[in-house]
Amino acid sequence: MGLAPYCAELGISSVWGMTNSELHTDNAQVQELFETAKKCIGIFSVVCVIVLSTVIVDAVLHGPVSAFMWVRAGILLAVAPLLHRLAVRASQGSRPSLDRLRTVTTVLPIAIVVIDLIPGVCPGWYAALQGISALSLVAVAVITRRRALSGASPTSA
Repeated sequence: MGLAPYCAELGISSVWGMTNSELHTDNAQVQELFETAKKCIGIFSVVCVIVLSTVIVDAVLHGPVSAFMWVRAGILLAVAPLLHRLAVRASQGSRPSLDRLRTVTTVLPIAIVVIDLIPGVCPGWYAALQGISALSLVAVAVITRRRALSGASPTSA
């Protein structure tokens, strides 16, 4: 039977204890903001594919490719579908998904830029492409903090 009935009775929707509060996402402006956020995540995904493809081509041509470049390009590409899933769930009214999306899209661009600024970690072209991907996540962070989305919460409606 599991813990699901007990958690539902207590209003808990996940193991992290986040309540099952839903956003009011029936507003056209709110849905438009989520669609824009999903497009920005799509841009992030495309840039991640370009970065990994460039690393592969560089490695095939015997260019200087470090393990850091391989791992980071792969991890960021793997994160992209997770971000998209969070955006989809948030657009369907999941408050915990919106909170997670806000947190990740705020922290991840900072981490990308800070690590790229460490001298000698990666070549300039790699840092530039990663910076472009970070900009798309900054856009998502800004969009998810718009007043229209904050007003979509049940406590402020």
